[in-house]
Formats: sequence, structure tokens, C-alpha cells
Amino acid sequence: MADIQKLYDLWLEKAVADPDLKTELESVADDEDAKNDRFYRELEFGTGGLRGVIGAGTNRLNVYTVKKATQGLADYILSGGVEKSVAIAYDSRIKSDYFAKSAAEVLAANGIKVHIYKELMPTPMLSWAVRALGCGAGIVVTASHNPAKYNGYKVYGSDGCQLTLEAANAVLEKINSLDIFADVKSVDFDKAVADGTVSYIEDNVIDAYIAKVREQGLHTDLVASSGLKVVYTPLNGTGNKPVRRILKEIGVKDVVVVPEQENPDGHFPTCPFPNPEIEEALHCGLELCKTEKPDLLLATDPDCDRVGIAVPDGDHYELFTGNEVGALLLEYICKERIALGTMPKNPVAVKTIVTTDITKAICAKYGVELREVLTGFKFIGEQIGFLEAKGEENRYIFGFEESYGYLAGGYVRDKDAVVASMLICEMAAFYRTKGISLIEARKRMYDEYGVYYNKLENFTCEGASGMERMKEIMAGLRANAPKTIGGVKVLAVADYKSGVKTAADGATEAITLPKSDVITFSLDDAASVIIRPSGTEPKIKVYYTTKGADKDAAVKLQKALSADFTKILGF
Repeated sequence: MADIQKLYDLWLEKAVADPDLKTELESVADDEDAKNDRFYRELEFGTGGLRGVIGAGTNRLNVYTVKKATQGLADYILSGGVEKSVAIAYDSRIKSDYFAKSAAEVLAANGIKVHIYKELMPTPMLSWAVRALGCGAGIVVTASHNPAKYNGYKVYGSDGCQLTLEAANAVLEKINSLDIFADVKSVDFDKAVADGTVSYIEDNVIDAYIAKVREQGLHTDLVASSGLKVVYTPLNGTGNKPVRRILKEIGVKDVVVVPEQENPDGHFPTCPFPNPEIEEALHCGLELCKTEKPDLLLATDPDCDRVGIAVPDGDHYELFTGNEVGALLLEYICKERIALGTMPKNPVAVKTIVTTDITKAICAKYGVELREVLTGFKFIGEQIGFLEAKGEENRYIFGFEESYGYLAGGYVRDKDAVVASMLICEMAAFYRTKGISLIEARKRMYDEYGVYYNKLENFTCEGASGMERMKEIMAGLRANAPKTIGGVKVLAVADYKSGVKTAADGATEAITLPKSDVITFSLDDAASVIIRPSGTEPKIKVYYTTKGADKDAAVKLQKALSADFTKILGF
């Protein structure tokens, strides 16, 4: 506790740049638990950068932790081999613009050229800017779809992907060598703009991005005459302008925006969890659908890299999962590119290991090579980079992950809700011209390939004790892997941390993917259970996959697996 108190006193004295920090520190002066939570560790910098609760202390996201991380990034860039320029974007979250400008001040003080957007922009537009402007790195200030109390700081490499583990460790080494108050250089933002060290990103860069998004369309010529009607919500985030722009450009004439969620607002007053994966976030949009009766409800998360949809089924609107939307888009792209004669030779699609296996059947039908990668869209972006290095970037046709992230085309290296919104609307319009609803399109897909059911369950583990509990759970599963789950036999256990897959009979084989804290249990009946601690949130995630003759059978099996596995985890 002495060290905690010492850190607390130091911050109370030194943390004067943001008045909110001093106010917060004074408010917890007599609360040892609150002080401990703010100072018991430093906010962890990994391949996802920083993410944490906004506030005072080493375990919070604030101007000091942001500037220290940026100084570490600057030292990494200056150590050689990286272009001395950085692109910066930010979203609608609390203090995002302040943190973005603070990062620019540090980079400029280190003699590193900064290109920063004039206003809030989607995360994929940061990935675009890095490559379009030839930058050595990129920063986006966002906490994606987390609750309002969070913010984050993600770093991208020159390839437009989030940092690799190796690069992140190199930056972390630089960060760890710094004193948060003594070793960080900084200059005034306006002065840096005046002397040209910081420049605003011009509209031509945005226009070029939109043009690349449009290039991914297949039947955009049919959209204007399709009569498609859309209700759209940007969930108070960055999607409002670019998504509405691209929909207008491809001919979606009837777009009704959810008024309560139209304008940027980091407090997210109508959706405490601004995540298009959950129904609560779409409540306002679904209410509007009752009167507007659109063909589609479209929702992008605050940094506009994920998109969710709901479609009419009789008198109500049904939410589609990320797996369902991704599978529908994959089949649509495969089928229509073949019909149009634009399918490349030896086409490649990419999915993460926790994403639906229906993709395997779809890719087999259309002669597409399917690559599986670890969780995290940067690994999908990495595969595009591998193809590009061989001059084969055009082989990549589509990639997606179950958590509502999709990308067609290699113009960016991160999931992109702008292109996904365009393609979803185009697909809906195309099917509409043929008298097919998205509900019917999904039914036809399941009739052909079987009903795959995927369910993600999260177990929250807050604070220091929660971190320890997650470690204990993973260690326990490695030491004593279950032989059955829900009465279904475990055929094999794949431990991505050790890099070994072990069959029930004891036979082993090497896993070729990078090391990661993930365990997969492959079961009878084409089922699986995958568990991993979140890299960005205080949660442990469990992914269930089941297959059945119909949805009821698949859901019943998933529930049996979940009930047993939850007991095994001790929740």
C-alpha cells in the first residue's frame, strides 16, 4: 500500500494538465480500494494498444498514459527502419479529440511528421490514411464498442494493420524505460500546426478512400431502382457521414437515420453498450422500424469498423449474427463474381478460428481457398499483406470475423463497416429485385449447407482479482482438460499457447499459427468450444459452434454444452 500511496501523492502533485484528474484523485483520497485500482498496475500495452477506463492513475486512460505511450512509439520510430511520419484519427468518445491532439504534440516534439484528420473518422479510414500517405505508423483513439467509461489508443504499422506482436513488444520496451512525468517531450498543438510538423488530412484522401470502397461493389447499378429502404444508426459515432455518403452514391435513396443516435456523443445516452452485436444497442432503431417499415436496419459501432443488421420477418425485425451476415456476404460475393466473370484465379477468403465453419462448405462449393487465422482482424489484414508481397493481392475476395467485422478488397487492412454497409445494402437490393428477402436468402443457405449455430458467452472478471481468476481458469483447463462437455465427447484439444493439438488418443500435432492464449475443444457432431481471455476487456470469452438438422436442434445442443462448460469454469 505504501507504493500505491506514493504513486497517488506523485500524481496528485504532477498531474495538472487535465483538471479532471486532480478532481478525481481528491475524491478518492480516503478510499484505499479506489486508489489501489487506479495504481496497482500500468495500463497494458499490447497488439491492441491501450484500452481502459478514462480517469486518473497508471491503470487508467488519460493524457499522461497516452503521452507516455506516444513517446515510446516515437522512440521506436526514431530507432530506425520506420518512416518518420504518423497518421492519427479519433472517434466520438469522451476526450478522444484531446488524446489525439496530445499524441500529435508528443510526435511533433520528437520531430516526427503528423497527419491528423480534421474531425472524427472511422477506424478503417486510419488504416487507409497510413498507406495512402506513406506513413510509418498510425494511431486511432477509440474503444470501439465498449461502454462510455472506456477509451483506447490503437497503433498501426506502415502496412495499415494493427501492430504485430514483435513490433508491439519493441514499442512496449521503449514505453517501459520512460518516466511518465519526466521523459515525455511535448509541444503546443497549434504551434506544431503553424510550423507544419502537424498537418490536417485533406478531403482528397477521404474521397480516394470512398472511391476504393465503391470499387468493391458488384451490382451497385441495380440499387437505385430496387426500392430498398434503410433505417440507419451510427450509434452516436463516426459512421454518420461516410456511411450515408456511400449509400447515397450507390443509389440508396430512402435512408432514415435514428435521430437520438445520429450525432456524435461519447456518453451514448440511449445505448449504454454501443455494440451492434446486442439488441439493447439497437432498441431505438428497432422502435423506428415499427413506423418506417424498412427492408433493413443497419447499425455501425462508434468507430465504424463493425456493422449489425436486423431484417423484417413477418411483424418483427430479426437480428442477424455476424456469422450469418458474413456467410451471406461470402456466398453473394463468390456467386456473383463468378457470374460477372470477375472472380480471380485461385481466390482466397479468410476467417478467424472462432468464426462459423459454414464458410468451409461455401468455399468448397465455389473453389475458394479458405485461410484460418487467430482472433483479431490484424491477422486477416496480414494475409492480404502476404498476398500483396507476392503480387497476388487481387486473389483476396473477402474476410470476416464473427464479431461483426468484414472486409472486401485490400485497400485497407482492418475491418470496415463502410464497405460492409455498402455491400449489405447492395446484397439486400439485389435479392429484392429477385423477390428474395434476406430471411429467405438465409434459409436457402442453411437448406444447402446445414444449420450452423454459433454463440458467444462472456464472463466478466473485473479488477486485479478478475485478472488472476482468468489466468487460473486457463491454467486449470490446460492441466485438466475435460473428456466430455455436455455429454459430447472431446475429440481433440488445441492449445494455441503451447502450439500443440492433442487428440483423445494422445496423438499430437503442431499448430502452425502464432502462440496465443486460446484453447479449442473439438467435439463429436461437428461441435466445438473455444475459450480465450479478451485482449481488450476484463472478460473471458467462450465460443460455441453446433450444427443441426434445424436451428432448434443446434440451439439445444449449444445450451447443453454451455450449461456443462459454465460449471467446469466455476461460474
